[in-house]
Amino acid sequence: MEAPLAQLPTSLLRLADLPSRKPTTFDLTPTTDERKAIAQLLHIVALKKLRFTGELTPQGRTDWTLTAKLGATVVQSCVVTLDPVTTRIDQKVRRSFIAGMVHPDSEEEVEMPEDDTSEPLGSHISPQEVMVEALALALPQYPRKDGVSLGESVHAEPGVAPMRDE
Repeated sequence: MEAPLAQLPTSLLRLADLPSRKPTTFDLTPTTDERKAIAQLLHIVALKKLRFTGELTPQGRTDWTLTAKLGATVVQSCVVTLDPVTTRIDQKVRRSFIAGMVHPDSEEEVEMPEDDTSEPLGSHISPQEVMVEALALALPQYPRKDGVSLGESVHAEPGVAPMRDE
């Protein structure tokens, strides 16, 4: 089976082809089929809307900064009832692509940077991959339908007084 993200058209920006003194803009609005593939990849019920707009700006001679706005309407299952829960996500995204930074998958032992928006610079940058990653990080971890609570679960052996949260 083909990976869901592989079904999407690529949005790779080859750095050697980009202007080195001015920003390069992008505007990604995935189609219905592309949103279905992303929803499948992220294990969510549906992705009603998705737009990722921004720019890639050179920083000095070798580094690049991606700044963008992520807008999405997602449908997830409620963690209590499994009913659909719709959430609107509007978020600013920033990534710095740094030359000479060691890739986390390499065999070398490296210290984790304090800035978690920094990534190693390669020959290409994919706004599409940044979009999907940013969406995954922005998703509510425990979506819950309005007015629904987990309640209290009380368990004890017969004849024993159960412990309560209080």
